[in-house]
Amino acid sequence: MLIMSALLLGRLFYLQVVNADYYQVRAENNRINVTPILPNRGLIYDSKGTVLAKNYSSYALELLLGGTDDPDRVISGLADLIIISDEDRRRIEDALRVSSRFSNIVIRDDLSEEEVALFTSNAYRFPEIQLSAQLYREYPYGEITSHLLGHVRRVSEADLQRLEQKGLKTAYTNSDWIGKVGIEAFYESTLRGQLGLNYVEVDSRGTEIRLLDRQNPISGQNVVLTINIALQQVAYDAFADQNGALIALDPNDGSVLAFVSKPGYDPSYFVKGLDTTTWQQMLDSIDRPLVNRASSGVYPPGSTLKPFLALAGLEAGLRTPAWSMWDPGYFSLPGSNAKFRDWKKGGHGQVNMHKAIVESVDTYFYKLADELGIDTIHRYLTRFGFGAKTGIDLPSESNGVAPSREWKKRRFGTPWYPGDTISVGIGQGYNLVTPLQLAVATAGIANGHSLVQPVLTKAELDPTFKKDSTSITPTRVRPLLMSPQNVKVLQKAMEDV
Repeated sequence: MLIMSALLLGRLFYLQVVNADYYQVRAENNRINVTPILPNRGLIYDSKGTVLAKNYSSYALELLLGGTDDPDRVISGLADLIIISDEDRRRIEDALRVSSRFSNIVIRDDLSEEEVALFTSNAYRFPEIQLSAQLYREYPYGEITSHLLGHVRRVSEADLQRLEQKGLKTAYTNSDWIGKVGIEAFYESTLRGQLGLNYVEVDSRGTEIRLLDRQNPISGQNVVLTINIALQQVAYDAFADQNGALIALDPNDGSVLAFVSKPGYDPSYFVKGLDTTTWQQMLDSIDRPLVNRASSGVYPPGSTLKPFLALAGLEAGLRTPAWSMWDPGYFSLPGSNAKFRDWKKGGHGQVNMHKAIVESVDTYFYKLADELGIDTIHRYLTRFGFGAKTGIDLPSESNGVAPSREWKKRRFGTPWYPGDTISVGIGQGYNLVTPLQLAVATAGIANGHSLVQPVLTKAELDPTFKKDSTSITPTRVRPLLMSPQNVKVLQKAMEDV
């Protein structure tokens, strides 16, 4: 008995004296719940101060995991009262896999007034669920700016894994918002702000007792774009019922004044929760509304490539502005009877460079391409940025294709043929460009001396709109190193088109 008493006293001494600090910390951790406070996301403005993306307040239903051992039962019971979509259920399942003990998980977003009233009158049935005020993203111009601004969405498990790799996971909660595409994604760190923290005393079920301390969140910075929304609207409306893309660019500094891709989509679908049916309809649509045609879509440039080929001819010394040829309406390679036909049956008669550009004479450029050869064509096209990303401040864009012998061998395992060059001469064949690349290259001819990097953002402002804002300027301007006289020949011809 004495031995047992001695052992018991020794154990008590070890727990209460030797390890007292350790167990005190554990007790505090069990008693204090540290809950995040989401910051206000920065607003997005056009160049004239019109709001393009803002926040509004609404209510959400949150599940307090510390209050239940059976979240599925609670959610199923709530679903009899409030609609919970398949998308909501998938997001909840993902969040449950990564949540800590007292983390809140959003069950339903942006409740209507009727839903708020309905839950409030039945709240006694769901002690594990709380009604909370939240900020939601709103895009006043909807589809018109969808591919420009992108959208935010609740963080996914994949987002959290990616954030963890970057060392940023602790800056987000499992029900947080994150920019997914467009400006919202590229400037996520600017718009995001910093989490605040509430230190709350809770009971054993996770129910809040009192607020012990508060660390206020820091609001995200506002972003001012170079876009003029009035011009954006006019450009979008000009497409009427047609699909396409349009880039309006200041050739002197690369400022993007309009950035249109049509069709777009309603970004509120992604903010409020996208149901499976709507998502599948977007994926299956022949109009491909989720594709950003302006910077990610690649297309044969066609006749828009002809001025760059003409400039290559001038720079290489193979053409002068006065040089002319007779156009019978077709061109044949030496030793071949095959005919590459002009778009105009019977041809254009006598053609010099100015007429070739103004009337888009295929035969002129068939012959010029053959004389230049693909190696020289490739060298001049890449000087104008074709085949490479422009560096615009968006999270993704396509490279396009400025074809070459090496590219074709690598891509198809076949050699380059003379007929391939002829097709390249009129912007067909293996040529692929984005509308953004074409706008940047054309801006180089317009300013006459440089290839500018396109930029969508002109400034970052703190939430108080102080004057000491951070201005955004193009980070790259590359000299074209071409004869000013030759460039003027192209400028005049393009003006006369």
